Amino acid sequence: MDYQKIGDIVYARFDKGDEVLSGILSICKKERILSAIFSGIGGCSDVTVSTLIPETNEFLPHHIDGCLLEMISINGNISSNDENEIFEHTHAMFSYLQNGEVKFLGGHLARAVVSYTAELEIRPVKNGVIRRKKDEMTGITVWKLD
Repeated sequence: MDYQKIGDIVYARFDKGDEVLSGILSICKKERILSAIFSGIGGCSDVTVSTLIPETNEFLPHHIDGCLLEMISINGNISSNDENEIFEHTHAMFSYLQNGEVKFLGGHLARAVVSYTAELEIRPVKNGVIRRKKDEMTGITVWKLD
């Protein structure tokens, strides 16, 4: 993984074998980014996405590896708690071939290992910080907007 900061924006390149989410968090920690949005594209070989099951408030994982998964889109955000611990919330969409047919896999991203390269843009929030809080009604953490 390598990255360059141009103005306020961070441009990151992930290389074969890099895990994308841990890389994003690593960059944000190094650059002291407490809130941001990010997006990108790339190619992966080991991916886990999840679907939230509202009735149980648990995630159902979907895992694929061993083939080229085109990362059509990755979108997410970085927010922090009151102790400045950062968290990512990421969704992604992938396409792949299975028996000669194009298939798609998308949802809440839990893991993505790069097979060739991935390129992302991280845009820090200016003039403020977006915090997280637990939503008592749903039981999940959400943006705490004042």
